[in-house]
Amino acid sequence: MRILVTNDDGVYAPGMWTLVEALAPLGEIVVVAPDREQSGVGTSVTLHHPVRASAVSPQIPGIETYAVEGTPSDSIILALRTLAGHVDMVYSGINEGANLGNDALISGTVGAALQGYFHGLPSIALSVGSLEVSDFTVAARLGLLLGDMIRTDLLPRQVLLNVNVPNKPLEEIEGLEVTRLGRRSYVDIIDEGHDGKRKYYWIVRGKPTWDVVPGTDIWAMRNGRASITPLCDDLTSQDQLSLLEEQRGSLMDGLRQAAIERSVRN
Repeated sequence: MRILVTNDDGVYAPGMWTLVEALAPLGEIVVVAPDREQSGVGTSVTLHHPVRASAVSPQIPGIETYAVEGTPSDSIILALRTLAGHVDMVYSGINEGANLGNDALISGTVGAALQGYFHGLPSIALSVGSLEVSDFTVAARLGLLLGDMIRTDLLPRQVLLNVNVPNKPLEEIEGLEVTRLGRRSYVDIIDEGHDGKRKYYWIVRGKPTWDVVPGTDIWAMRNGRASITPLCDDLTSQDQLSLLEEQRGSLMDGLRQAAIERSVRN
């Protein structure tokens, strides 16, 4: 197997290289990652200026490694289209800090894995629940186990997994849960300033509000358990489809009436 590894913490982040080392039994590994931290960029793709990439010295000898002047999604797109050649599986991480609930929608770590999924590849995002991670080995081992399940067809090839692991040694982790995304929200704080020429705004994430509901990734991590959340790319609200369908005729009538009124005015 040929495995593509990226992250949103930068090409020299220790979590990614712990993962690369752990994945060696799965096959050949190529690293294509941002040249600097890109946390919180979600699925952002650079479209309005060139994206540059260069080969760099790996942290582990013998690993083909590229640094990309762009986002995690840029890294995946460049890797799959030109830099890495044939790839069988995509990993993103190991991120310093959990990606839980609504945060998964803005996570660069999850965003990169989503790009792999868009390309029809099994993709796994891995995070450890602390910004001061002392040990990535449990998350790396879990990543290897999941990859081996995909390789041996115990899990489907068309899979996207968001994995979060407590920042604890294995003997202190309370278990492993298969979860759904929970709800996590922030009160964003706006710091204002002036650089001498014009006003600027700095968006700061406030303290999060957690909905600690059993069965969710947030509940699992709050209870000292690792979380595996299967994701997909369908954001359709099934509950609201029928409600909108009931209003479809009224909406069309409103559009026709507006067209008639505009014609009369002209």
